[in-house]
Amino acid sequence: PTGESVTETSAYAANTSSPIIAVVLGGTAVTLPDAQTLDGIVASAGNTVFTVPETGRYYIAYNVNTTVSLLLGTRLLINGTPNAASTRNPLLSVSSFTNDIIVPLTAGSTITLELFGLLGAATLQAGAGANLTIIRVE
Repeated sequence: PTGESVTETSAYAANTSSPIIAVVLGGTAVTLPDAQTLDGIVASAGNTVFTVPETGRYYIAYNVNTTVSLLLGTRLLINGTPNAASTRNPLLSVSSFTNDIIVPLTAGSTITLELFGLLGAATLQAGAGANLTIIRVE
């Protein structure tokens, strides 16, 4: 087909090194420095904030896997504000968190994956400890 392929604006980033993340109740950003495939989307110097270049609807998915079950939550921050639809805040301790959303974003919008609700340490699993996928769909 002819015309623009909006899905060319996409990103994938992961954390595969099994870091210990010091989580605070209000939230701690997850660094995603590994396996980056960024096409139009820009990562911050600390690999925690991802900026989209164009206005559109975006599919955003994340996974977080810890070495032990923890009573904490995960969510996406859109322009620094928690996105309710992306929030996982289980009532029981779990070690795997996953969610996906489709959300309208404007050019320059930022996306951050965050752990929250625990005052303590979370160790990500080696390999697929955490990852984030962003794809413009419209």
